[in-house]
Amino acid sequence: MRTASTLTVAAALIATATVSRAQTVAITGGRVFPVSGPAIENGTVVIRDGKIVAVGSGVAIPADARRIDAAGRWVTPGLVNAATSLGVQEIGAVRGTVETLPRETQQRERGVSASYNVWEGFNPASVLIPAARKAGVTTAAVLPAGGLFAGRGAVMHLVPGGGLAEMLLRSPVVMVAEIGGFGGGTRGEQWARIREVLEDARSYSRRRAEFERAQTRDFAAPRLDLEALVPVVEGRLPMLLEADRASDIEAALLLARDYGIRLMIGGGAEAWMVADKLAAARVPVLTGAMNNIPSSFSALGERQENAGLLRRAGVQVAIIGNAGGGDEEAFNVRNVRYEAGNAVAYGMSWDDALRAVTLTPAELFGVADRVGSLQAGRDADVVIWTGDPFEFATEPERVFLRGVEVTGPTRQDLLEQRYKTLPPSYRAP
Repeated sequence: MRTASTLTVAAALIATATVSRAQTVAITGGRVFPVSGPAIENGTVVIRDGKIVAVGSGVAIPADARRIDAAGRWVTPGLVNAATSLGVQEIGAVRGTVETLPRETQQRERGVSASYNVWEGFNPASVLIPAARKAGVTTAAVLPAGGLFAGRGAVMHLVPGGGLAEMLLRSPVVMVAEIGGFGGGTRGEQWARIREVLEDARSYSRRRAEFERAQTRDFAAPRLDLEALVPVVEGRLPMLLEADRASDIEAALLLARDYGIRLMIGGGAEAWMVADKLAAARVPVLTGAMNNIPSSFSALGERQENAGLLRRAGVQVAIIGNAGGGDEEAFNVRNVRYEAGNAVAYGMSWDDALRAVTLTPAELFGVADRVGSLQAGRDADVVIWTGDPFEFATEPERVFLRGVEVTGPTRQDLLEQRYKTLPPSYRAP
């Protein structure tokens, strides 16, 4: 239920959102982690017109640059969270604020909504975005959920004050599918349905003209859904399959081989059991490191060493939230750095963990030319941390996004101000 105070806080966030112009900035003296290369002690990052123009030690600093002393600080790219419902889910219990899955009868009964574009419901004014941004998450993949084929996801650049067109970095980036969790029959039925729809998408791509003349048999899904799946069966758009059970992952590898699909695995609680097969097939995994208690019978082999074991086997890993309850998909998108820290505690190397929340997801979703690393020519998404970003007590001291320092308050900041004294004044935001 929306209350007056909730709406007041949201309105205050919109009212206080300010957009500064990008400046020439030189961040000096910090421990710089470009991700695309080795760490640089006493490094410098130079930003001009929203882009990184130089990274290194002994870099010439422009005379007009605003200098920021980062001595004793750690400097990284902005974090990239590879699996969120940020901007399309405000309050999970309030259906009217959830845009992650379609409400159509087609999705509920048939499990296919491949043409669903989740970014079209994205809310740039979501009160959850400033908190993620201030915590160092500057880019987020926004994904649909529910059904055998849930729809298409996008990558959003969390620029302050930006509208949908400005924040939409790339779309579509992936087709999201699911096995096991969808309530549409047994696994055998679900795999048969998935293959039937993929077969028809392949047939439709070859027989569009005949389809338009009504000279084909009935297909297993509507035209728009088949159209959306054509890039998947042609290998142009990857399919992210949400699957936890090792046997489901093996079945997905066979499916990908048969149809020439560029496969990714999401969740992958038992992926460590088939790590060698995933590595051989060059299939990346999006997984977290918070859970070692099975959330279902499909995840009996869940363990916190999963990400580290996968990486050591040669699998590309992007770290996402898996703490359960959906919080890390929306409200706590910022907690992805703690997932990375736990992955390190359970066997993943620190460098691999940093890559798993920056450059790897950027590469997987085709935006590595813009975000995910500190390189000349990349967007100036830079975070200055008080220390190791994976340590619980570390704070993001300064966050730059496209060269603009993030300074606006978050919902938490406004609520803290409101309740510093009791009783609160309800007349002020």
